[in-house]
Amino acid sequence: MSSNRRLPRRAVFRGLGATVALPFLDAMVPAFAHAAQVRAASPTRMAFVYVPNGIIMDHWTPGNAAVTGPLPQALPRILQPVAAFRDQFSILSGLTHNGGRALGDGPGDHARAGASYLTGVHPKKTSGADIQAGVSIDQVAAERLGSQTRLPSLELGCDEGLFGGNCDSGYSCSYSNTISWRTPSAPMPQETSPRAVFERLFGGADVERDPVRRARVARYDRSVLDLVLDDARALQQTLGATDQGKLDDYLFSVRDIEKRIIQAESAADVAEPEMPRPRAGVPESFVEHARLMFDLMAVAFQADLTRVITFMVGLELGNRVYSEAGISEAHHGLTHHRGDEDKIEKVTQLNRFHVEQFAHLLGRLATTADGDGSLLDHSMVVYGGGISDGNRHLHHDLPTLLAGRAGGRMRPGRHISYEPETPMANLFITMLDHLGVATDTVGDSTGGVEYLADV
Repeated sequence: MSSNRRLPRRAVFRGLGATVALPFLDAMVPAFAHAAQVRAASPTRMAFVYVPNGIIMDHWTPGNAAVTGPLPQALPRILQPVAAFRDQFSILSGLTHNGGRALGDGPGDHARAGASYLTGVHPKKTSGADIQAGVSIDQVAAERLGSQTRLPSLELGCDEGLFGGNCDSGYSCSYSNTISWRTPSAPMPQETSPRAVFERLFGGADVERDPVRRARVARYDRSVLDLVLDDARALQQTLGATDQGKLDDYLFSVRDIEKRIIQAESAADVAEPEMPRPRAGVPESFVEHARLMFDLMAVAFQADLTRVITFMVGLELGNRVYSEAGISEAHHGLTHHRGDEDKIEKVTQLNRFHVEQFAHLLGRLATTADGDGSLLDHSMVVYGGGISDGNRHLHHDLPTLLAGRAGGRMRPGRHISYEPETPMANLFITMLDHLGVATDTVGDSTGGVEYLADV
């Protein structure tokens, strides 16, 4: 690239009904820039990947739960699928959501687990319209950072959920079917269609507002990259070799996601008549669905379209059958194992199966260049849930994996043990601080957490 031209960080390709943001390129940094300027141009992102119904903690916690230290070479069975990223995540023990407990309200642990997970607040027990929880950490960040990106946040999932009625012992379905809350009474529904997410990321805003034009563009049956091809070709000619490689990789990823969505939609068109017709754009395979959503997350971060994402692998009380994991029984039912060794083994396999899918996201983030490192270097990604023991519905010592380096603010590769009953919301205070979002309290927080940056 010529030395007298610099690309803005918010540069995009534009075409008929499409807007494709660019990834971070060397051409966006002034010539002879100091390393600190490169780091400053790479924002810190935050994501939460939620798994429901509890974890078999004996196969999750590395070594002694009360001891802080390096992660062992031999990780527990459930975590083995992410062993390749051992130096890029930590396991946090001792964190609690008191708001998930009954506190006099009786049954309803699954609803409370979902509602309290990112809010740190005990939800009001109601199945009516008077729902009440708290503002979730992702929406605190979105409120402060959303003006800097095209989308303030993304709320994703693999299972559709209801937002009315009674789903758990007198608790509204809203509580168990989302983890994101814009206000204490306004839950954020998750998007499960990869096509819908893709169009939010790359569809032109004018097309989104105009259904007639939207339908006309859809009839062209052209790739979103075809629509911006002239811009892409013109830019490629001005870039250096390194940036050309980055741009090629990024555009390949966008096109690959688009192809997989089209394949899923085509599969829906030829479904057997006696089978339930799949919704357009949602793959039959859970593995393909989850990994497609993870790829969309990675691309959204790469192009800086948003810096805040939540993703629910499944819903609390979800009874999906994960046949691809070799298990024929429904998820939630198995977690009420009552000590049955066969059921415990099957839940362990399902827990590991979910981590296998999460490994795909870590791989994408770790291998995608971003400024002076990778997307994972400049991210904070939490994997976990609001219940530890699914059989007993426990809300303490919650399974928590924290990946990434937050732009150098965190040092991963360890098992960190906090004092029992440390509020999970204390972790949120520290994460918000790493995003540059100062706040005194989230839910039942009592301050930040220690050790994340310690040697």
